[in-house]
Amino acid sequence: MMQLPFTGGCACGRIRYECSAPPRRMVNCHCRDCQLASGSAYSPTVVMARDAVRLTQGRPASYEKQTDSGNIARREFCSHCGTPLFASSSASPQHLGVRAASLDDSSWYQPEADVWTGSAQAWDCMDAAIPKFEKSRPRASGSKMPT
Repeated sequence: MMQLPFTGGCACGRIRYECSAPPRRMVNCHCRDCQLASGSAYSPTVVMARDAVRLTQGRPASYEKQTDSGNIARREFCSHCGTPLFASSSASPQHLGVRAASLDDSSWYQPEADVWTGSAQAWDCMDAAIPKFEKSRPRASGSKMPT
């Protein structure tokens, strides 16, 4: 069970963060950018209000790339150990995607959707019980997801 605040960081401990609000969403993103950033078939992501995430130690390095939609995708990671930490998009600057694997306790992570499944790898074994979206999940409450 998730308790607030929840915390996380990189493998080497140089970067630490704290989240002070519940996630807005939890998704497995299968876009090609997330595959490359994670080194895997998808990236389990906790979508947060940006102002609910606070760095408590260190500063991540970042990489920005223009996406096919014309938005700017930003990936943040530890420059020392390479741990992926955050992702965001210029399409939704009020949100920050926290990589679930960087949480101190990720046992409560429950993805509510698989997104960008149109880019999924053939060898990716997705859970049939989780709703699938070929691209981003449709908007809810006027928000967009940062993938």
